[in-house]
Amino acid sequence: MIALIGYVAACLTTVSAVPQIIHTLRTRDVRGISLPMWIALTLGVALWLVYGIAIRSGPLVASNAVSVAIDGSVLALALRYRTRVEAPAV
Repeated sequence: MIALIGYVAACLTTVSAVPQIIHTLRTRDVRGISLPMWIALTLGVALWLVYGIAIRSGPLVASNAVSVAIDGSVLALALRYRTRVEAPAV
């Protein structure tokens, strides 16, 4: 039962950013996306991936490899669709 809880938690957290990707692809609106947050999250997940590889943990490697791809996609979309705010004319 404890393992099942772990697997469900890993699946939910791994795919949690998918709705953000879908929304961003549909609307091209990234105003609500915090770049520092997504940078920190993607870097943190990448470090968990490195840790999983170092300790040879298949579940850690698998879930974090997918998470890096998904979270990195949100970050890439945020950078791609980001617009610069023009200074108001004086």
